[in-house]
Amino acid sequence: MIHQKIPQEIKTYCGRLIREHNFGRRGIADGNREEQYTGLVGQCMICKLFDAPLPTGEGGFDQGVDLTISGLTVDVKTMGRTTPVRPHYVNNFIGLQKDYKTDIYIFCSINKKTSVLTVCGWVTKAQLLERASFHKKGTRRTRSDGSWFRTKADLYEIENTNLNPVKSIEDLKKKLGKYANQK
Repeated sequence: MIHQKIPQEIKTYCGRLIREHNFGRRGIADGNREEQYTGLVGQCMICKLFDAPLPTGEGGFDQGVDLTISGLTVDVKTMGRTTPVRPHYVNNFIGLQKDYKTDIYIFCSINKKTSVLTVCGWVTKAQLLERASFHKKGTRRTRSDGSWFRTKADLYEIENTNLNPVKSIEDLKKKLGKYANQK
């Protein structure tokens, strides 16, 4: 896993974008402003790590593509947490997004207390659908701390242990480049 402190300028930039644009465009399970902010911070951090342009909020719906790496379309999925990431933690993927033209998913977590982004790992779309557990809309999901929620839409959950691991940003770039060449 990769751990990166989130710079204040990224937080400020994302806060401004969230005030100016609505990033929830599906109409169902769009996420509240805090969830959209968390996702945008994760996306901006990955863009920064890959020297890619930051999102501007212009142009409307991004069709599930946050950036392109080695010719691959990438969607960054980020969850906010209050504890350090653990191997058994799951990453959520809303089923409404499975038909978007995305090649790769990079899963991240943000520790809200320490303002640290953790890149948990990555998967191809096929790997996500194969390795994740599926839960129909309305299913009661219980977290490891005993709290629970009902799914707002069909939901896929993939544990960190089922993601392709990364040791560094260079390692991630190399692995994605290798996958792109095989595709």
